[in-house]
Amino acid sequence: MLETNLTFLLFFYSLIRMAQTLLLRVIINEDDIRKIKINERPQDVEELKSRLKDELQLQYDFHIQYEDQDFDQTLCNLTNMTELSNKATLKIIPMVTLNLTSITSPVSTSVSGSETDTLSPPESHFNHARQQWPQIFPIPNFSVDVNHKLRQADLDYLNNGTRLVPSRDVKHDILEKISEAIYSFKAYPTDEQFTDVAKALISKHPSLTEPGTQTCWYGWKSSLKFKMGNLRTKLRRAGLEEIAINGSKRSKVNPGGDHPSKNIKRPKRGEANYLPNMPKGKTEANLETIRNNLVEELKKKKPNGIMILQIMDQTFPMQRREIVRDEPDVRSLVDRWPALFTKGQVCAEFNRVASKNLEGDFFEALDQLIPRSLQLFKDRKGAIGQKLTELMQDINFVHTVTDGAIASVTVGVLTVLGEMDGEPLPGPSSLELQPRSHAIILEGSIVMDNIPDLPLAVCLLFGLTYALHLDYPKCMSNTLRFIQSAMLGLGSKTLPPKLLSLKNDLLR
Repeated sequence: MLETNLTFLLFFYSLIRMAQTLLLRVIINEDDIRKIKINERPQDVEELKSRLKDELQLQYDFHIQYEDQDFDQTLCNLTNMTELSNKATLKIIPMVTLNLTSITSPVSTSVSGSETDTLSPPESHFNHARQQWPQIFPIPNFSVDVNHKLRQADLDYLNNGTRLVPSRDVKHDILEKISEAIYSFKAYPTDEQFTDVAKALISKHPSLTEPGTQTCWYGWKSSLKFKMGNLRTKLRRAGLEEIAINGSKRSKVNPGGDHPSKNIKRPKRGEANYLPNMPKGKTEANLETIRNNLVEELKKKKPNGIMILQIMDQTFPMQRREIVRDEPDVRSLVDRWPALFTKGQVCAEFNRVASKNLEGDFFEALDQLIPRSLQLFKDRKGAIGQKLTELMQDINFVHTVTDGAIASVTVGVLTVLGEMDGEPLPGPSSLELQPRSHAIILEGSIVMDNIPDLPLAVCLLFGLTYALHLDYPKCMSNTLRFIQSAMLGLGSKTLPPKLLSLKNDLLR
C-alpha cells in the first residue's frame, strides 16, 4: 500500500504541476556563485527576495540586480518580475547597517560594487545554528605538541607499521577536541555517527589504529561515547537548554525524578537545532514583546515579509522552547505563532530546525523519482497493478466530508473540489468537479489552506511535523519517513526493509 500511495502521489504530481520553473544563476560575491531552481515563479520581487533568502540561507536584507538583455547583459535593478525571464542571472547587493559611535541612531545605507568587499552583512539573530551531520566527519586539529607527535607517529606507521600508544595526556587532548567538534554538530550522536567519527580519526591518523581488534577503531568509539557523556554533564550544569531539559531524570542526587530512559527529549529525525539557548542579552519577557509585534504585523493586509523573517529568527529559541518543552496543542500555536502556518515560514522554520531547504530539496528529489515511478506504474501486475489502474482511470475521486468528519482528523490533507473552467479530468466519479486547492488539517482544524497542488501540500505538511515537533501519525508514518530519510536524507542512514526496497526500486 505504501508503494501504491507514493506512486500515485508522484503520478498526480506529474499531471498537475503546471507552474513556471525559474532557473537562476545567483552571484552572491565573486567567490560564491550558485545555481538555483525555483519551481513556482514568485508573484513579485519581495516574494523572490524571500525565496532567495530561504534557498541561499541569507540572513540580511539586499537588493536584486539582473542582467538586462536590452543593454548587452549589463546589470540593472530588478523592480518588476516581468523583467525577468525564466532563465536569468541575478546579483545580490547587500544592504548594510552601519553603527556610528558619533550618532545615536543606526544609519542604513545600500552599497554596491567594490564596497561590498569591505563591508559585511549584518549578523543574524539566529547565529548559533548548527549544520547537518557531515558525510565525512572533519577531525579537528589538536594542540601543537599533540599534532607534532601524531605527524611523527603517522610517518613511522607508514614506513614500518609501528603503532602509537598514546599517553594519558595525548589521549585526553584527542578526545576533548573531538567531543567538542561532535557537539558542534550534535549533542546526542547515534551509535552509527560515533562509528563515523572513530573511522575518520583512524583514517586521518593511521598510527592510532588499535592492535588486536578487527575494526581497529572500536576502543576509540567507546572512549568517545564516554567522553561525550562527560561533556553533556558539564553542559547540563552550565545550563545549556537542549541538555538541561533532560536534567531532572532519576539519579543519585535526584532519586525522585523520572526514569532515565522515559520521555527523553532529543533530536530523533535529524534536527540540527533541536533546542537552542536564548539569544545573548535577551529574556522571555522582551522576546514576548517582540512576539506580540509579530502577531500585530500579521494582522495587516500586506505584512512586511522581511520584518516577519527577522522576528522569527530572533524569537526562534523561545518559540522552540515552548513547543518542545511545553508541548502545547496546535490551536494554541496558531494563536501565539501564526507566522508558523504560512508557506514562507514553514520553509524557513524547517531550515532553522533541520538546516535543510525544504521546498527545493523535496521537489528536486520528487523530480528524480518521477520517471521510475511512472515505469513502476505501468509494470505492476496483480492486486497492486489493478489498484493503480483504477487510480489512473478515476484520478478525480471524490470524498464528501462534513465539519464533524474534519474535527476527527488528527493529521491530513484536504482536497477542495469545485467547478472549474475548461475540460474536466476524466473519471466516472465526477465529470464537473475538479481539485481547486488543498488544505492541511492538524488536530481537527484547518491550519493552512489555498495550497495550489497536492505535492506542495504534502511538502508543507511534512515541514509542519518538524516546526511543531509532531509525531508521525500511524496512517502516514511510512510515507513521511520515506520523505525524511530517502528524499531529504535526514536522520539515520539505515532504512526499514519496506522503505529500503521502495527506494531501491525508484532509484535504480
